[in-house]
Amino acid sequence: MPTRHRSAWQRRLSQGRLARIAVPLAIPLALGLVLGIILVTNGGTASTVAQSALANCASPGASAPASASADASAPASAPASAPASAPASAAASAPASPAPCPSASASATASAPPVDPEAGTPDLALTNPVDPTGAAINLNQTPAEAADSLNCTLTVPANPLSAQGLATPWQLGDGCSEANPNQEAFVESTILAPNGKLMVYDPLVVTQGTRPAVAPTPPTIPRGSQVIINVGFNGNNLVLQGAGAAQGRCIDAFGNSIISQTSACNAQRFFAVANAMIAQGRIRIPALGTSTDGKACETTESFSLIDQDQSDNVISEYLLNGNGQTAQDTVANKNAMGGAMVLANGSDDGLLAHFVDPATGCKPFTAKDPTSPNGVDSSQALNSLSALVRQRGTRALLPVNDPQLLVGGQFSIGKTNTFRMMADQPPLSPNANKNQNAAMYCQNMLNIQPAKLQADAANEANFTSPVPAVGNNLATFMGARLAGSFTNMGCQNFGLTNPVTVTMDGNGVATAVTFNTAQQKAKVQDGTRERGSGYNKRVPHGRKGHKENAAGM
Repeated sequence: MPTRHRSAWQRRLSQGRLARIAVPLAIPLALGLVLGIILVTNGGTASTVAQSALANCASPGASAPASASADASAPASAPASAPASAPASAAASAPASPAPCPSASASATASAPPVDPEAGTPDLALTNPVDPTGAAINLNQTPAEAADSLNCTLTVPANPLSAQGLATPWQLGDGCSEANPNQEAFVESTILAPNGKLMVYDPLVVTQGTRPAVAPTPPTIPRGSQVIINVGFNGNNLVLQGAGAAQGRCIDAFGNSIISQTSACNAQRFFAVANAMIAQGRIRIPALGTSTDGKACETTESFSLIDQDQSDNVISEYLLNGNGQTAQDTVANKNAMGGAMVLANGSDDGLLAHFVDPATGCKPFTAKDPTSPNGVDSSQALNSLSALVRQRGTRALLPVNDPQLLVGGQFSIGKTNTFRMMADQPPLSPNANKNQNAAMYCQNMLNIQPAKLQADAANEANFTSPVPAVGNNLATFMGARLAGSFTNMGCQNFGLTNPVTVTMDGNGVATAVTFNTAQQKAKVQDGTRERGSGYNKRVPHGRKGHKENAAGM
């Protein structure tokens, strides 16, 4: 069976919200949705969290990095030359223990759906979860209901941050199946040793009730290491389940409002330690280099790369056999399984590492990865660290108009800051102007990205498309992705115009794109209601009862 790259990229335009591009054409582009009050600390700042974690997981006497932040709400920012101070939360104020990343209790109590978009905290929505519109998510589905909703559960194994826990498969449930490309879940871990060495390991996801096609081998984790786990999803909303979710300090929601496709475990502690070690010179983040267009290579926080829901999903890939069993994507497993399909997550991180960087002569930040066919790979956490230290120019930080970060359909600083903490980004001020933040993100995206895509078009036109059903090469895919992001983020609400003209064939595949690179200025009217532009339900192409969607990372 052929290699397959079906993913969330194909399900990210909302029902009835097709982007109008120059001429009155609608782009069938399903752009990726992944989804503060400022995170509250119980005694301490990010600095004390970093020092406490280092004292127990690395070495004593570590100092926290200096704070540095830049925001999409500002017209420009200086290059990040030092890591930013990690935001702290109540969950992270507990003392760290010798690793590999010990267990800790986390709240498993679900609250009623918040009326106020700021009424919540970073949490596990174990019961009564809701999507970004506030609609309830059914946790007792039949397979037919799951195929319609594209909502799933993922059971976290016991002690997920330990070597044995990482080698224990996560279970996709609630009627969902890894054999369904619209429901696939992916897990990725990044391991930071006390000596500053980094390693990537992809825990396996299996369909509940099945066994792995090949049993995973536990990684070797040096004592005193910190582990972060990132989760990605190709459906609509993924809810973490099981005692392991609390043991791993996992977060999948703000209050009970799910961050649609994205969740993470032990993120705050991992980044607190990593940022402190970077400041001490104990972790070296490689330089970005120069792309074939003469510009600096990109990061996941480059306005020339981001889309409506930046920094979401993971790089993990799995193998799938004809019996619906999965295995880690290693050469040995591929040889043993013979003809297995490759399953991939629609990921901004994967877009950069596996498509844009190779097409533009750049090299991603990678580490040893025994679960990758190449033996090395990048990860969401590695990309976050690279962006923090190496991003040049205006830094793209998660905005309130990311559709995954709405609460009850409204902009939420609290939910935005929850995802920012998971991506090692500085928090928004609790008094930030939400409309200004949304407008400036749109303005920067539209003023920076078209020129970059135009400059890279020749090289990217010769590179394969992540989703051939959206664009016939990487260049047309990227142009269609930007056009869809414009509408999905409500950029038209700020007096901005879509800068992309897309030519499509009879099947709705982009075959050519052109860009208007004229600079635009966003307008924010006083009293404009602070609300999202809608919730993008990702559905497969041509599904009955829904508008056809396409993709976008």
